[in-house]
Amino acid sequence: MKYNTLLVSFLASFTLFGLLAVPSFSADRPNIVWIFAEDMNDWMGCYGDDTVPTPNIDALASGGVQFHRAYMPAGVCSATRSAIALGAMQTSLGVHNHRSSRQRYPGEEIRLPKENKTVYQTLRAGGYHVINYGPKSDFNFLWASQNEKELNRPKGTSAIPAESDEDLLYDVNVLAWAPSGNLLPQLLKECPDDKPVFLQLQLKGGKNSGKFEGFPAGKTSPEDVEVMPYYADLPSVRSEIAHHYDCIRQTDEELGQIVKTLKEHGFDKNTVVFFFTDHGMKLPRHKQWLYEGSIRVPLVIAGPGIPAGTTRDDLVSGIDITGTTLALAGIPQPKHMEAKDFFASDFQRDFVISARDRCDYTIERVRAVTGQRLKYLRNFKTDRPFMQPQYRDGQAFMKDLKAYYQAGKMNDIESFIMSETRVPEELYDLKNDPDEIHNLATDPAYQEQLEKYRGILDQWIEQTGDQGQYDESVASLKGVLKQWSKQAVNPEYDKAR
Repeated sequence: MKYNTLLVSFLASFTLFGLLAVPSFSADRPNIVWIFAEDMNDWMGCYGDDTVPTPNIDALASGGVQFHRAYMPAGVCSATRSAIALGAMQTSLGVHNHRSSRQRYPGEEIRLPKENKTVYQTLRAGGYHVINYGPKSDFNFLWASQNEKELNRPKGTSAIPAESDEDLLYDVNVLAWAPSGNLLPQLLKECPDDKPVFLQLQLKGGKNSGKFEGFPAGKTSPEDVEVMPYYADLPSVRSEIAHHYDCIRQTDEELGQIVKTLKEHGFDKNTVVFFFTDHGMKLPRHKQWLYEGSIRVPLVIAGPGIPAGTTRDDLVSGIDITGTTLALAGIPQPKHMEAKDFFASDFQRDFVISARDRCDYTIERVRAVTGQRLKYLRNFKTDRPFMQPQYRDGQAFMKDLKAYYQAGKMNDIESFIMSETRVPEELYDLKNDPDEIHNLATDPAYQEQLEKYRGILDQWIEQTGDQGQYDESVASLKGVLKQWSKQAVNPEYDKAR
């Protein structure tokens, strides 16, 4: 563990220098770094889970502010990334359906109004040198690029050739997972001296598929993990949970390497670092769904002016990462943005909305309202099985869960995700029931609260013009059919065949 101990020391000095040093880049505007990981839950030491060591994430948290109730706008990558990029709910701007604008079917492409700039374009226009180091350009709208590799990806992309420099999202766009290839030192060396830097570093996170043989204590044993009460305790489920812990350990080491490199190149001075993930891991109820394991994510911010060693339990939305970034940069938000600044004196969210819509070929519509204590979910398509056809179907844990259910071995809590239809509403007391296994929607004692949350959602849908309330266009459905064909079985596709 000597390696990790050294990195913890580095991280501590990074935060200390960030708080005390005279800024060295472009007057007093800070450099801003987003360390953005894929598919990862908050099973980390600083969040109270000591199953595996996470010394580097923990050190970053101890030197900054750690958010315990950060909720993403969706439980799937493209919808969340689109919302964060635009600083607004994906449902407000019509970019809510997963992997839209990919097939280039006539009429399927989503072109945003010119004035609806992304956070990256807004930062560039505001004088920042903007770098993306990561292959994930998962936006549900067309966006401008000059990267030939990006434009010619064989599996499809929503990138199109830029008509002008101001249309570009990034000054530099590197299509490799950070920190692979050791490209970060070169990127930092080539940053201009007269501009502050915005750096987005994308980590594989929960999608790491390595053998993890380099850990001093070895891989996580499936016998050492806890199985959530909503899963049947099966070997393949335990193995998946253990693998996720190893992904977290790998991510922790990568974060340590990144912070070490930042310091070596002077970016420990006047730099604010954000660490967060797009949603939870890939087990059912986590990725794609709107339960805690999917939309509640780790979020840590450290740097100059950020109160060190603090935790916050107030509600924040993933889109507020965008609002906070622009506030730190001293750049006004574009009018279309709905984001807020975490550190504003009047910051407050009484609730956070999250949304689930079409994921690949599976048509859904679910909305969640997370409040201070309760969470309300509305399932608009109650005729759909909970486990509609999806990309996980061929994986061992899914096959085993389905076989276990079909054999009649699951209890009522475990079998909830196997139901053939949906209940129209769900209501959970997150304080007493953090696993969300006791639905209170039909409990007479909670009818007043149920009515309150119904009203909150109805008002939000009306005020924001939630685009998910409208059927997807025939052109868009044809685009889905072009890619997925026979896997698209929902009745909505009948009009597009």
